[in-house]
Amino acid sequence: MDKRYARSWWAVVLFLVVFLSTSAIRRCGKNTYRYDEGLIFGTFYHITYKYPESLSEEIKNRLLQFDASLSPFNDTSIISRVNRNEPVETDRWFEHVFNASQHIYTRTGGTFDPTVSSLVNAWGFGFKKGVIPDSVQVDSLLRQVGMNKLALENHRVLKSDTCITLNFSAIAKGYACDVIGQLLSDKGIDDFMVEIGGEVFARGKNPEGKMWRVGVNRPTIADGEAGTIEEIVQITDAGLATSGNYRNYRMVDGKRIAHTIDPVIGYPVQHTLLSATVMAPDCMTADAYATAFMVMGLERSKALVDSLPGVEALFLYQNGSDTTRIDYWATPGMREKIER
Repeated sequence: MDKRYARSWWAVVLFLVVFLSTSAIRRCGKNTYRYDEGLIFGTFYHITYKYPESLSEEIKNRLLQFDASLSPFNDTSIISRVNRNEPVETDRWFEHVFNASQHIYTRTGGTFDPTVSSLVNAWGFGFKKGVIPDSVQVDSLLRQVGMNKLALENHRVLKSDTCITLNFSAIAKGYACDVIGQLLSDKGIDDFMVEIGGEVFARGKNPEGKMWRVGVNRPTIADGEAGTIEEIVQITDAGLATSGNYRNYRMVDGKRIAHTIDPVIGYPVQHTLLSATVMAPDCMTADAYATAFMVMGLERSKALVDSLPGVEALFLYQNGSDTTRIDYWATPGMREKIER
């Protein structure tokens, strides 16, 4: 695993969320709230759940199984072997994420695209650090991008070009939250919160008997404001994910180059949207659309989210040339969840 990229990936996703309820964890018989944490997929997980005994080993084992399917940091995982064009059969987790990615790719007009890795690398935000590509290089790399250039048949991934690679980082962590949530639900657990790399799935109530509270960071690069909470969202029986551009960037000739690459045109995005927080019935969906919205920008994202049943969003954006002024737009359902 490229440790530099692991840290970068964690920075990209973690600015979403901090837990606001773990300090209130109680331990009293059947009302015990357990807390587990660890490292997986090159990032961290934190899980709180109400259960009389620890499920730490079961949770860890399930995550390791998931890692063996979808982690690009695991050289022996299914996705790594697919990327190396080795003969390998896909499993149910890989196929679920693959099919969901193709659906969201189509729904977003190609702005959500797990095959964008070659462009991400070329712009210096992936496993490889290169020089800034010129238009000829970008056009060449675009031939290797597109979920429509892949198919799944008899548990095998078929590619139109063997240079195409997959990276489900923008959807798999959300899906992992759902997988662990299902594990807990299967145990009869009604109250839990799963966070992996900043993505969250929560059900029931927190240790205080209230809805779970998740902080959304202020999207600013100003000194001394790192980690400042801009809004607090109350959630239950839902997934929540945030994506943003304000921390992972490169400076080129005095200009800030955002880490979010538009897979349709091959260049870093240039718009006023600073972060997108998405709530959905499952975290996989929230994770994917948060990424897509950061590619699409404010106006296109507002139009799309209104057509997505069960999906709510909070968009924080720069208003005018004043980088310290941040405004927000939220769907009606999200406004009801923002703590005032």
